[in-house]
Amino acid sequence: MTVRFAILGLIAQKPRHGYEARAAFEALVGGDKNWEVKPAQIYTTLERLEEAGMIQRTSDLGEGEEPSRRVYRITPHGEETLQEWFSTPTPSDHQRDDFFIKLMIGIACKQGNPQRLIQKQRALLFQEMHNITDQREACDGTAEVAQILLLDKVTMHLEADLRWLDMIESRLPSILEQPLPTPVLNRRGRPRKGEKGSTYPPPSRD
Repeated sequence: MTVRFAILGLIAQKPRHGYEARAAFEALVGGDKNWEVKPAQIYTTLERLEEAGMIQRTSDLGEGEEPSRRVYRITPHGEETLQEWFSTPTPSDHQRDDFFIKLMIGIACKQGNPQRLIQKQRALLFQEMHNITDQREACDGTAEVAQILLLDKVTMHLEADLRWLDMIESRLPSILEQPLPTPVLNRRGRPRKGEKGSTYPPPSRD
């Protein structure tokens, strides 16, 4: 969804063809190492935006109908949709965390080693921190301020994740002593006679 609106916004900036939209997106995010978008995704997004009436093809560069040659501009409907996106706050999804799920499964089953999982995750985060620091130091402070802000945000998230791992590690003995959450299972099959929701015997037609 973010890529969809980003492409729409880049076309609102000026008419673009698919290759230029992809290049502009990658430039904004600091290259495909930060957020890779395949050409096929760009062209599929452009097709869907056109089908939705948000952009309109203005011309083809050269001859043929190749997707890379089509130039698009934003429509009034696209402008309205883009403004709605700008006016709506972006929700975070911190509770859907892949490592948290891995850790809980590691606690639940014998194959997992929670202490080892924490150590491996910490090593990965430190490596990511090192890479982000290198990227930030390579940025031009006079021309890449937006990219620096993004890298600072990433750094703060990594620092928070490292502190969270330290907290989990310190509490791990007590966590391992606690019972795992118990799932609530609904009984499958047809309710027995007389139970709520049962249709047996069939209701009277009198």
